[in-house]
Amino acid sequence: MLKRKPNILILMADQMTPFALSAYGHHVTKTPNMDALAARGVVFDSAYCASPLCAPSRFSFLSGKLPSAIGAYDNAAEFPSQTLTFAHYLRAEGYRTILSGKMHFCGPDQLHGFEERLTTDIYPADFGWTPDWDDFETRPSWYHNMSSVIDAGPCVRTNQLDFDDEVTYTTRQKLFDIARERQAGKDERPFCVVASLTHPHDPYAIPQKYWDMYRDEDIRMPAYRDTLDAADPHSKRLRYVCETDKTPPTDQQIRNARHAYYGAISYVDAQFGAILEALDQAGLADDTIVIVTSDHGEMLGERGLWYKMTFFEGGCRVPLIVHAPRQFKAAHVSASVSHLDLLPTLVELGRGTPRPAWPDTLDGRSLVPHLRGEPHAHDEAIGEYLAEGAIAPIVMLRRGDFKFIHTPSDPDQLFNVADDPLERTNLATLPEHAARVAALREEIAARWDLVALRAEVVQSQRRRQFHFEATTQGRIESWDWQPSEDASQRYMRNHIDLDTLEAMARFPAVTR
Repeated sequence: MLKRKPNILILMADQMTPFALSAYGHHVTKTPNMDALAARGVVFDSAYCASPLCAPSRFSFLSGKLPSAIGAYDNAAEFPSQTLTFAHYLRAEGYRTILSGKMHFCGPDQLHGFEERLTTDIYPADFGWTPDWDDFETRPSWYHNMSSVIDAGPCVRTNQLDFDDEVTYTTRQKLFDIARERQAGKDERPFCVVASLTHPHDPYAIPQKYWDMYRDEDIRMPAYRDTLDAADPHSKRLRYVCETDKTPPTDQQIRNARHAYYGAISYVDAQFGAILEALDQAGLADDTIVIVTSDHGEMLGERGLWYKMTFFEGGCRVPLIVHAPRQFKAAHVSASVSHLDLLPTLVELGRGTPRPAWPDTLDGRSLVPHLRGEPHAHDEAIGEYLAEGAIAPIVMLRRGDFKFIHTPSDPDQLFNVADDPLERTNLATLPEHAARVAALREEIAARWDLVALRAEVVQSQRRRQFHFEATTQGRIESWDWQPSEDASQRYMRNHIDLDTLEAMARFPAVTR
């Protein structure tokens, strides 16, 4: 291990499936920066989010706790301030904790342990996107529909481009500021910087430069597009929620959406590259662990499904790359792991040793044994889905070759993901797997009270719906993060001698 505490840089994308990345075997997308990290890093080939939806996934990623343990049910769930995140733990270890970009915090606390937040969020911090399991048939206007697919193609600007360009710029500037501050002896603490982009999340629109990196004939179509009748019950609900069968896309529109998505992945790679360039130019690269991940996956039309919200592999698998060549040899890890495992991992990497005691319980386990290539590292991922498109809690267990999906409202699903990576054969009803299914159901019953959990989710939905209706009457006070900046301390100002100011800002310093 390194003698001094390492810096940590987390590069996070949104809705980026590993199945569309070169590091995971995709041979079309162009991602040289992520490829370089993967070539010298540890690539987790079977990493999962804890919930295939933005906010619940991110809250679990930060806290190391399942969504149900912290009320992170959906994209309008408040992230409780008392919930400890890896930012709290790392600050306690002497780290500067800095966030730039999307984290989808709902509620008045918009920091959650981060000392600095450089941008606002792209999504609202209120309760307006609360699902309604009491009235599933009424489709809210804020749900996904198929416009992202139908209108896919090149563009000049979008909200997402505006946002991600700002995330990249502010992250680069902060890295240069950190280097200048260290040079001046002002703040020599190690840092944890999270740069979180919103691409390649739909809508599938990307500038011509990135669109032109791919030829139309090289864009693969979905391997299977199930009919509505052939779909499982949850997939049928998702297709209703997203209006997939009400406004079905043409083959060319499907190809355009996948084409733009690949372009967006190359855009993400370019932004990551710009941040890594700043890290290197600031002289910080050798002492920094770089982690690449995404909040969840993307179905991209497979099985007739788009976006996420499902425990099929496309929706819940995530890329996870840990680049620390001074500490860990390049390798691929086949064991299944989870975003829940990142908090204890980051704390152990920051401390140099495992934390002897925790002030709260965790649902994850450290990945340091995997990074070291130890033979008995754990092989398990657990997930929950409690949001739109569902009518009852959906839980997932992945262990060894098998994945089990259970909800009180639908038939069980069991897949041998190793033998059947496209999950075409549900083994749950086969006699030869009856004992396995019975054991998994028993485990789920011991881990969750799904009837009580459903009641808690519905009560939370009702409470937040009323809260939003009440607080949008009259004068509205927003919880959205407003970055603060003191212009009197920027660039050239008369409170500091000109030569001193210029010397402070120059990096590296001039030596005479």
